[in-house]
Amino acid sequence: MKFSLPGQKLAIGDIPVEAFDRWLMVAYGCLLLLGLVMISSASIAVADHQMGDPFYFLKRQAVAALLGGVAILFMLNVRLVYWEKAGMLLLGFVFFILLLVLIPGVGKTVNGSTRWIPVGFINLQVSELAKLFMIVYVSGYLVRHGEQVRSSLWGFIKPMFMVGLVCVLLLLEPDFGASAVIMMTVLSLMFIGGVRFYQFLLFISLFVAAAGALIVSSPYRMERLTTFLNPWADPFDGGFQLTQSLIAIGSGGVTGVGLGDSVQKLFYLPEAHTDFLFAVLAEELGLVGVIAVLSLYGLLLVRVFKIARQAETGGNLFAGYLAYGIGIWLALQAFINIGVNMGILPTKGLTLPFMSYGGSSLIVCSAAIGLVLRVYYENVAGQAKSIKRKPAKSPGKRERRVFTHKEAA
Repeated sequence: MKFSLPGQKLAIGDIPVEAFDRWLMVAYGCLLLLGLVMISSASIAVADHQMGDPFYFLKRQAVAALLGGVAILFMLNVRLVYWEKAGMLLLGFVFFILLLVLIPGVGKTVNGSTRWIPVGFINLQVSELAKLFMIVYVSGYLVRHGEQVRSSLWGFIKPMFMVGLVCVLLLLEPDFGASAVIMMTVLSLMFIGGVRFYQFLLFISLFVAAAGALIVSSPYRMERLTTFLNPWADPFDGGFQLTQSLIAIGSGGVTGVGLGDSVQKLFYLPEAHTDFLFAVLAEELGLVGVIAVLSLYGLLLVRVFKIARQAETGGNLFAGYLAYGIGIWLALQAFINIGVNMGILPTKGLTLPFMSYGGSSLIVCSAAIGLVLRVYYENVAGQAKSIKRKPAKSPGKRERRVFTHKEAA
């Protein structure tokens, strides 16, 4: 295998093009382009009616995609050791923005949830940054205190206490979906880091019990759960969104009704270009399109996990944990979004990574891909350096004779 290092002709910053993981970039690029096409199709009627511009949402998402590309380049050119050292600072920043969004007049409220801070033309959804930065923090913690995590309960409880505080702040917005994703991702990382199995099961049980208590104590969450179990019992009120999503998916058949020909996006299916983009895709592109999307997410996950495994076996534990965490987060969020669209999970309000409309989600998810690409590059560079450091072959017969002769002399 040929390894490429800085100094070659084709490079982006200090990173040679040959050091990119091509299949990961293919999966990311295809999901991004398909998402732009589907946002254009799913939002055209709503954008024309509400904004007077049928391509309003597409234009904004395209700008976010460009900013996502900038985020990838930035992450690619920052050494992972700096992220590892910044773990505690990033944790403090997460607490700061989660508190800031709750201040009246600072956070923006939409549909009863205060999750956004207006930053220029983009509404920054703080939970997206929280997901990424918590993965960075926990990955660094596992490197610094890995032995304590594996040998004592206290080593496991300390980071989970921090994660619990973050989830409490998210629930105050409220954002149950983001808090669940963060908790499940961190628990998965802890399991990979070697936490004792009974401790892992104990915390999983506590998490499930806490989630159940939150659902039972909150009328609107309870309504979502009961509606999810039988949406057809109230198809024109509580079950309206889910029934319209199921109608869209069922209407697609094998090959779909055709790109741009969705009926459900015409003011029947709420949030068609955001949380329920997958339903419109299934209607327009059918089972073929659904399989294509699932295959792209599968390819992305396989590549991220392979990169994580290479870093782990190469001794760069922080890079390995970081890539594992990003892969789990993206796969988990995609699974939840698709599950909600298909009616197998309650509504959570989570975007489909790289595809749903949402500038902050796309930029942060792109930055996460940039981090994984940096892990891949450091894997490649590390292997190339180890090859250069290999001892030279034993001298040939002539060289040995000369050496022996000199020694004899």
